[in-house]
Amino acid sequence: MKRLLFLSMLLMLMGSCKNDPKKASQNGEIANEYQSFTVKESMPAGGYVYILGDQDGELKWFAVSDQEVNEGEVFYFTDPLVMKDFYSKELDRPFEEIVFLSKVSKNADDLVTPSNRIMNKPSGKVTTDRLEIEIEVPADAISIQQLFEHKEDYQGKTVRVRGQVVKFSPEIMNTNWIHIQDGTAFDGKYDLTITSSSVVEVGDVLTFEGKIAVDKDFGYGYFYDVLMEAAEIKE
Repeated sequence: MKRLLFLSMLLMLMGSCKNDPKKASQNGEIANEYQSFTVKESMPAGGYVYILGDQDGELKWFAVSDQEVNEGEVFYFTDPLVMKDFYSKELDRPFEEIVFLSKVSKNADDLVTPSNRIMNKPSGKVTTDRLEIEIEVPADAISIQQLFEHKEDYQGKTVRVRGQVVKFSPEIMNTNWIHIQDGTAFDGKYDLTITSSSVVEVGDVLTFEGKIAVDKDFGYGYFYDVLMEAAEIKE
């Protein structure tokens, strides 16, 4: 019964939104609930292109990696990272709000992957599953469990953690975003988010050193109980 209901809803969706790539991809498969905007103007700077886009009649600023951008083009995106009161050194100007995009394309179908074909609103919450691993904690480091359990004690301090990379998102807000796990957890929290200039690969087991920020809120659901910032890889 549930399967029939799902197929009926799918047919209705495709029938009513046949020519709307925001709702369904061109090959008929359900895609992520991505968004889109039309380019009104653009300014390249510092490896990014800052775009004033029209999103459903509302003008917003977006930032994408350096590429050719022309007025009137439509961009599709998922997983936006919204920054409030952002200051661009390259442009020497503040933005009340700007949306940084890593998953963006001029072709909506490029955003559809075999493992991600259901409608799901993006959020800042961790979506990686917990791994069954056991990473030995070096003598000069702390575990992820310790970090989350005593996060207030580590606020503003520089610490070391060692773990396995489970997610890597490059070049968002001029930095790379890394998620690691070490097999430990506290109160259901087992995944540590790290910002760094280092380039890593999923599966790497590395030691990071960086400053801890607690209760970091970027808005729009992007909230981190603990965030290690400007981390460096240590041997």
